[in-house]
Amino acid sequence: MTRILTGGLGKTEVAGIVERLALDGVEVVVTNDMDAAVQLRAGRADYFLGTCQTGAGASLGVLVGLVGATACHTFGRSVPSEGEIDALLDQGKKVFGFAVDQIGAITPALAGAIAART
Repeated sequence: MTRILTGGLGKTEVAGIVERLALDGVEVVVTNDMDAAVQLRAGRADYFLGTCQTGAGASLGVLVGLVGATACHTFGRSVPSEGEIDALLDQGKKVFGFAVDQIGAITPALAGAIAART
């Protein structure tokens, strides 16, 4: 089972989208940044999707500091292609930040790519 944590301003909306996708082998949990960092570091979760107004600062600030910048990526306000998402997952990225106005575009693509790897 792949466990995706959500945090930030749009955490409930992101979780709702992932749940509605009903992806086999994927569990989604609404949390906060500190709990997410602890769970990721302990291996009790696999991915974190964080949101804020810009997708660059508050969406990942705590996670960058506690999980490490090499595990994190921000899409900011851009919408990535399927190829970009796959490349980031191939690089081992586990923590993603994006803007709240991009939730509807990014969440399904990112969750689908994660589920395809389970």
